[in-house]
Amino acid sequence: YRDFTAIILSNSVWRDSVAGIPYDKRLLLLPKCLRNQDKCPGHFDELGLVCEHCGSCVIDEFKAQAERLGYAVLIAEGSPVVMALIETGKIEAVVGVSCTSVLERVFPYMEAGAVPGIAIPLLYDGCVNTHVDVDWVWEAIYQSTDTRDGRLNLDDLRNSVEEWFTRESLESLLASDKGQTEELAFEWMAKAGKRWRPFLAACAYQALNPNKSDALLDTIRRASVAIECFHKASLIHDDIEDNDTTRYEAKTLHTEYGVPVALNIGDFLLGEGYRLLAELKVPDALRVAVVQTAAEGHRTLCLGQGAELSWTRRPGPLSVAEVINIYRKKTSPAFEVALKIGAILGKGGDELTQSLERYSWALGIAYQIRDDVEDFYAKGTFKVPGEIRPSLLLAQAYEMAYGEDKTLLESIWNTSVPLHSIADKLEKVFEKLGIEQLALDLMESYKYRAINSLALIKNAGLKGLLRRVAGKIFNEFEVMGCCNDHKAGHGRSRESSD
Repeated sequence: YRDFTAIILSNSVWRDSVAGIPYDKRLLLLPKCLRNQDKCPGHFDELGLVCEHCGSCVIDEFKAQAERLGYAVLIAEGSPVVMALIETGKIEAVVGVSCTSVLERVFPYMEAGAVPGIAIPLLYDGCVNTHVDVDWVWEAIYQSTDTRDGRLNLDDLRNSVEEWFTRESLESLLASDKGQTEELAFEWMAKAGKRWRPFLAACAYQALNPNKSDALLDTIRRASVAIECFHKASLIHDDIEDNDTTRYEAKTLHTEYGVPVALNIGDFLLGEGYRLLAELKVPDALRVAVVQTAAEGHRTLCLGQGAELSWTRRPGPLSVAEVINIYRKKTSPAFEVALKIGAILGKGGDELTQSLERYSWALGIAYQIRDDVEDFYAKGTFKVPGEIRPSLLLAQAYEMAYGEDKTLLESIWNTSVPLHSIADKLEKVFEKLGIEQLALDLMESYKYRAINSLALIKNAGLKGLLRRVAGKIFNEFEVMGCCNDHKAGHGRSRESSD
């Protein structure tokens, strides 16, 4: 780990220097082995790989967004080309991605030109099964004076958000009648949950206020709790509408206390959420914008849920596009409301609206697709949900199937057969058509759309943070495979040392 340790120390020493250099004075140096060897349509010239932006590997995304920022981008191993670029005087900093041996060869050129740099080593040496920590690369690319002091530790921020939902913290914000309704509401709010929506609001707020040591102010805490009130109320109502009996590995609220009590608690939480927003101690214009944003999101979410409820009254096959539209209305608004409220309170300006909308709807759809996959595949084992509802996997299968398979899927869509009775047959249909992988591929495409929508955001801190948040939400350690360059005939012949 000696070389790796040296790289970490060097990055720490030079980070502030790189952060102070404009993007258009920086070089992004990428290894050509990050390309997808089987699908890459790019070709090589004397400078390295000429990317055709096919989207089949992470190089496309790195190169496109870095160039939008102003970077010069070179896809090649360390070579005198780096020195030539430095000698032009146009390059004053380098962000380099490669194996440690190549980074070592590039360093003398940087040293000779007195150019600072940040290095991201591949996770394994060699050109076989090589990987890179994508989030680390994005963090380095977006490094600037706007982000160096306020660079968020997402785990620490997540822990802070969790603390807002302890019983004591909630009691300091919510009403204090101490009746059964309030007690049950406190208990429901404190139950385990992913807290993605309040987390997103806090992220957006702090990214827009990077130099404030007290970024987690009472204002954003109140707004984030309000956002979770809306979410927890929607879960109560969803569970009633979907006739679900368990959530958080326990009985749903209406199963334990009855539908009337559960409905009332959901309505109480909606009221508390709007009260918290209406009482925010911010300028009137910001308060109105926050409440309006929440109301618009609430309305869109109800329309999405309404579309699903209408289907349950008249079940039948849905197309992939129809299911995606339900997801867009049912799930995406919650992400959008959280991000917009955080941005409004962080005084991000109106120019963020369109990018946040695109990011939210794509992220929400990807999130819902993942949940849909997990409804059928739990811990690698196929299962069927208790009740049929609009499902992307079923829609994909129905559009692709024919003959007896088509008839089977149509009977499932029409809810004319119990799912548990045909689980084995459905699993075989899904396996034959490759439905699980198709759904995961579609999820990845929407995640890519979410990331791509960040290109027009001017605030580098917010842009980099939302890129990292996407990975956090999907609990992924993003890596990209490295091609076997010596077999492809490019670069030096070298065996993998992983």
